[in-house]
Amino acid sequence: MTTEAAPPPGSAGTPPAPATPGPQEFVRVQQSEEFAELRRAHRSFAFPLTVAFIAWYLLYVLLSNYAGGFMGTKLFGNINVALVLGLGQFATTFLIAWLYSRHAAAQLDPKASAIKARMEAGE
Repeated sequence: MTTEAAPPPGSAGTPPAPATPGPQEFVRVQQSEEFAELRRAHRSFAFPLTVAFIAWYLLYVLLSNYAGGFMGTKLFGNINVALVLGLGQFATTFLIAWLYSRHAAAQLDPKASAIKARMEAGE
């Protein structure tokens, strides 16, 4: 094991550090069509799923509070409607997270990486 410090960025054997963009570059990128497209791609996925999940969650809460008879209906053995819908909450949470990770990897990450690369290159 060695205790030698790594050479500073830009010295022999290491690539130079990327350029640090200033506030003007961030504002310029934020106002660009490419960034607007990235925001649209994120919002078109995130907003509808958020609204749908909140509605689904509130339905479960309302049914639990005001439809006790329905929620207590036995489906098989000791499994009732409330348990199945409650487990459905967990399942939809994981499903949405999985769908978002796929969407981000396919749609958002390439666009964000391209914007970041251009900013670091000083373009």
